[in-house]
Amino acid sequence: MKSVAIQIPEQIMNEIKIPRQQWASVIKKELAFHLYREGYVSFANAHRLAEISKIEFHYLLGERRIPRQYNIENYEKDLENLAGWRNSE
Repeated sequence: MKSVAIQIPEQIMNEIKIPRQQWASVIKKELAFHLYREGYVSFANAHRLAEISKIEFHYLLGERRIPRQYNIENYEKDLENLAGWRNSE
């Protein structure tokens, strides 16, 4: 998979209270939370960007009080899927 690199001045990173060996993982998680909260990425892509499991991402969203991006269209699609699964049994 191709990736995109962004440059952050080292001076700024040194001022952030994150150990150097954790820079990449923390920045990826923070970016994932922000992009998800703002509706720029789906839940699936956000947890992949953060490089954590779905369960852990759900948990951390709750800790940060970030609402799940789940609307009436998602609900209706879930109902259709459930009906399809029930009919196939």
